[in-house]
Amino acid sequence: MTLNGIRNDSPKPSPNRCRTCAVVGNSGNLKRSHYGPLIDFHDIVIRINEGPTIGYERDVGNKTTHRVMFPVSATNLDNSTHFVMFPFKIRDLEWLIKTFSPSENATSGLKANKDLVMILSPAFMNYVHLKWLGRKGQYPSTGFLTLIFSIYMCDEVSVFGFGADSKGMWNHYFGEVLNLHPWTKTGNHPGSVEAAKIDELFKRKKINVYRGW
Repeated sequence: MTLNGIRNDSPKPSPNRCRTCAVVGNSGNLKRSHYGPLIDFHDIVIRINEGPTIGYERDVGNKTTHRVMFPVSATNLDNSTHFVMFPFKIRDLEWLIKTFSPSENATSGLKANKDLVMILSPAFMNYVHLKWLGRKGQYPSTGFLTLIFSIYMCDEVSVFGFGADSKGMWNHYFGEVLNLHPWTKTGNHPGSVEAAKIDELFKRKKINVYRGW
């Protein structure tokens, strides 16, 4: 059953599931948050795309157990970090196969443990788009996909670094401001719908949300 797109039959706690999970986005609202120790305290820490930790440890921590990436955002991983991929086109899978083929690995430009690669079925993206977002926007954002994935993987989920900063600017805690217009939503993703779902999950005490300000 669902309530406004939120399932009531979510997986129940189990000794075989992770206890606590931190989903760490890349929003500028992490700047000066001092969330680093809190993030690292979680059993599983999932980071998204190229979000760096070196030089930002005080605000974002330095622990990474899983990193969700696409070919265009792939970054080197240490030997203990899971590479999580939500493929949605044939080229994504072709890139993955080429990257981890023995004959190609030396020149692929990506270092990662091939035994810790997790590939989610494209049906999962379709499920999130249909059931959680009512097909709003062209497709879900990587951050929202990661959040829903974490709900099915962990007993307690905490969300960091999602949304705009305190001034309504959409930027990263690293690099430059994405745009200078308050409340501008991101690309083809249904930003306002995703934000409303996150707020609803928080109000229903399904997740913890740390906004940094």
